[in-house]
Amino acid sequence: MKRILLLSLMAGWVLLACQKKVDDPEPNPPGPTPPTAEQKLKDSVMLYTRDIYLWYNQIPATFNAQSYADPNKIMEAIRPFSKETGFTNPVDRWSFAVKKADWDNASSGISADLGMGIFFRSNNDLRVTYVEKDGAAGKAGVQRSWRLLKINGNSSINTSDASINFIVNAIYGGNAATVEFQKPDGTTQEITLTPVTYQEYPLALDTVYTNGGKKIGYVVLNSFLGDQDQIKAAMASTFSDFGAQGVTELIVDLRYNGGGFVSLWEEMGNYLAPTAANGKVMYRQSFNNRYASQFDETVNFEKKGTVNPAKIVFIISQNTASASEGLINSLTPHTEVKIVGPSASNGKPVGYFPIPVGDWYILPVSFRTVNSNNQGSYFNGFIPESQVPDGLDKAWGDLTEDCLASAMKYLTTGSFRAANRESSRLTADYLESYQRLPMKKMKVLVEDRYNLSEKLKN
Repeated sequence: MKRILLLSLMAGWVLLACQKKVDDPEPNPPGPTPPTAEQKLKDSVMLYTRDIYLWYNQIPATFNAQSYADPNKIMEAIRPFSKETGFTNPVDRWSFAVKKADWDNASSGISADLGMGIFFRSNNDLRVTYVEKDGAAGKAGVQRSWRLLKINGNSSINTSDASINFIVNAIYGGNAATVEFQKPDGTTQEITLTPVTYQEYPLALDTVYTNGGKKIGYVVLNSFLGDQDQIKAAMASTFSDFGAQGVTELIVDLRYNGGGFVSLWEEMGNYLAPTAANGKVMYRQSFNNRYASQFDETVNFEKKGTVNPAKIVFIISQNTASASEGLINSLTPHTEVKIVGPSASNGKPVGYFPIPVGDWYILPVSFRTVNSNNQGSYFNGFIPESQVPDGLDKAWGDLTEDCLASAMKYLTTGSFRAANRESSRLTADYLESYQRLPMKKMKVLVEDRYNLSEKLKN
């Protein structure tokens, strides 16, 4: 009897177990993990890039944006997919991404550093290249050409890797620095500089020289970024004065001008253009074949001011890029243009516009520009007809400064200043130093005349 009861109970348990298995629904299999915000950001970056990038059809289908740390790394990773006819290596060296707040400051000319540039005149001779008047260095009276003898008590200043790293951290690292300067008269001065936030002022100098019976205007323009109203007002004032003084020839110093806004290139071009260029093509801008009908444009000169230059000499360096190169290229078909400087320019005949993605702007190269003769593939840069050192031991406007002296000699005699052994050595040192201590300036050509990012979304 007990055995029958036990079997009955076991049968009941089995029945209940089977009944439960039948009645209870199976849990749903786990679904795919939703993408994170970071993954969505990277996907959006690539959607835009595969659409607007000038060489979009060279990006392989296997390119995986998720394998890169952030949008800027993605932009750097697409650069190799920019092959151009006539060039062995990829030409894109500029596509980048930046946090919106940082771009807003940089593009409007807001900086927060010591307010000066530095570069090596020779392998152990570090000089001030330029000074922002409202930065810490400008307020302290520092000037171009001053030599840096000590930085934070360290007098080991040379182009070795260890020294370069120390110099970059001390001058550009965002901290206060105590610098012992040597002035042109041989005296020294120790100054402690503390970073401040200031508005950059790109027009460093304008002046008029009377030489060889000619009135020659000289203007130093270090950027096409910044407060556009302020920069345009400065240009208007400069060329009003040039016109009043009867300037007929010009020297335009763009050696530290890494470019900037298309609208400021146009503004300067309209002042520099000869009267006969009015209404003629300044440049043509073209996008990839997906956007050619929507965005391609031809821009004509609209002459401003009364200066009608017969000749223009541009001073350049490897820091001359983008909008400043576009300015030179656009004027070449319309007046006599000559080029002086220590090296070829950067070689950037292409540009972009900021596309907002999350809290970033991405700037994949999106368009190219050519002049009225359809010339514009200067990816190797413009080559100086007179290669002379950057006269870092001289102040702006000093007629003995190497670049200015050669430009002035050409305009007054028809020949450039001859190179000598010392100038050749300094030029070689300068070029070697650039590989180790590049100028801390953006090299950009930014379309800003209308909101292309909104058109892109539409």
